[in-house]
Amino acid sequence: MSVFFRLPTYNITVNLNAFVFMDNSNLKLGKHLTLEEFCTCTQTYQKYAENINPYPQNLPEVIPALQDLNKFIIDPIIDYFGRDKFDLTYGFCSSDLKKYLEKKDPVTGQKNGRVAPNLDQHISHEINKNGQYYCQRLGAACDFLIRDLPSTELVEWILQSKLPFDSLYFYSNYQPIHISYGQQHKRDIWTFNNLGTPTKKGIENWIKLAKQT
Repeated sequence: MSVFFRLPTYNITVNLNAFVFMDNSNLKLGKHLTLEEFCTCTQTYQKYAENINPYPQNLPEVIPALQDLNKFIIDPIIDYFGRDKFDLTYGFCSSDLKKYLEKKDPVTGQKNGRVAPNLDQHISHEINKNGQYYCQRLGAACDFLIRDLPSTELVEWILQSKLPFDSLYFYSNYQPIHISYGQQHKRDIWTFNNLGTPTKKGIENWIKLAKQT
């Protein structure tokens, strides 16, 4: 006699991208950094990791952009200063991470981070729900510091080395710098006043050096 059991059915949502990156998270973007390091380095991701997919969705465009940033900017910096000195604080910004950076911390009432996806290139070539790039400037960006080195000296080394950056933001001597690599290669430098407003005052020598390509 055969006995048949009716098994219950379930609605299961599968995130295919999660499976893709189970294999690719250790993808080397350059000589030193992996995709996982570049996507999971922020404090905001560490805090809300269970709710954030930190990896890119537009793989054919984002991965080459991240690799170019590493090849032309990050690798030469790490080669000179050393991997142990290089501290990556912000790399790729996924659409999930962007949402949490914009949220306010329930304790402090402050936003988890400053985010300008249409300008800062951290979101690279990701595409929004309307089929448009979040950031028309494209490229890729990261924030980092070199331990035990004032950021002024780091910026001066980058300029003297003629690295082909697109944009560079200097915040203060002991904060990470922001640097991007993109198609425009503007070598554009900004700093910020006490109100957080972008300015070029006080960095005239850097601007002059940046123009000496």
